[in-house]
Amino acid sequence: MNLYQNPLYLDDLAYTAGRDLPWEKLKGKSVLLSGATGLVGSFLADVLLTKDLGCTVYALGRNEEKARSRFSRWIGDPRLVFLSGDINLPLIREDIGAVDYVLHLASNTHPMQYATDPIGTITTNIIGLKHMLEFAVAHRASRFVFASSNEIYGENRGDAELFDEDYCGYLNPNTMRAGYPESKRCGEALCQAYKAQKGLDVVIPRLTRSYGPTMLMSDTKAISQFIRKGVAGENIVLKSAGTQYYSYTYVADAVSGLLTVMLKGESGEAYNIADERSDILMKELAAVIADIAGKKVVFEIPDAVEASGYSTASKARLDGSKLKGLGWRARYDIRSGMERTIAVLREREKAE
Repeated sequence: MNLYQNPLYLDDLAYTAGRDLPWEKLKGKSVLLSGATGLVGSFLADVLLTKDLGCTVYALGRNEEKARSRFSRWIGDPRLVFLSGDINLPLIREDIGAVDYVLHLASNTHPMQYATDPIGTITTNIIGLKHMLEFAVAHRASRFVFASSNEIYGENRGDAELFDEDYCGYLNPNTMRAGYPESKRCGEALCQAYKAQKGLDVVIPRLTRSYGPTMLMSDTKAISQFIRKGVAGENIVLKSAGTQYYSYTYVADAVSGLLTVMLKGESGEAYNIADERSDILMKELAAVIADIAGKKVVFEIPDAVEASGYSTASKARLDGSKLKGLGWRARYDIRSGMERTIAVLREREKAE
């Protein structure tokens, strides 16, 4: 069973496409997505095509075969256009006219990539972003969306329970692991530079640690490893004391939040996509998934490469009240989101 045959996944698409948003802004428009086959990008593309607004979706990526496999439901649909390209190279295309919305969703997003490809992590978030911004200017985009991260907040200084959009914690830039959060910080500043100097309309959704049935099975984030073990019916392996206290977001809620920012957000503003019902200690998250899987939590020491990619932030909970002021609400808490994710992925694994 692929995702498009799974009733839970189809329900997620219908629910997100049915949110109370100013969808008329997308009617007959065009949207270009980098990272179109990723966890967030692929779900967003499915939502836009499910909504059927006559909206053209340009799916940008280096591997068209991978994109065609992921979007099998839409093969032959003229509303979905695959674009082959590396965002670390100039992207301006003479064969494409104006593009109304440009979204930069591509990024290295998990610890093993941070550890083994720190250069690619930084360049995608800065050089790749610059090429996307130049594309947006050249193709007369009405709005640019830069998907930023909870990691831009750095270490909690001990003075805040929740991070609002103006919070700025400590980061040591003179480390390899700083490449991801520092390049995301620089990326936000670059967006502001294009707004000021080029007149580009920019909004910045800040995503928390996101998960869901569109996750890549190669992802090495702790939550993704827990989910894979849960899907396989194995014990959940915890490679730390599990005292990290983070915000998480189910993919359908992450995308509805991103769409809210894109369609309702104020130009130049950043918005946290977060709901306190999905804030949880890592050891408690492992326990939740173990309970769903009918297994237990076991402890294991990570190897040096794995450990070098881990975030050093021990407490990073985001305040989502600014986005809620635009009318956004999360549908799932951490337990219901996990149950849904594991149920869908188990069905997919059975079919494969």
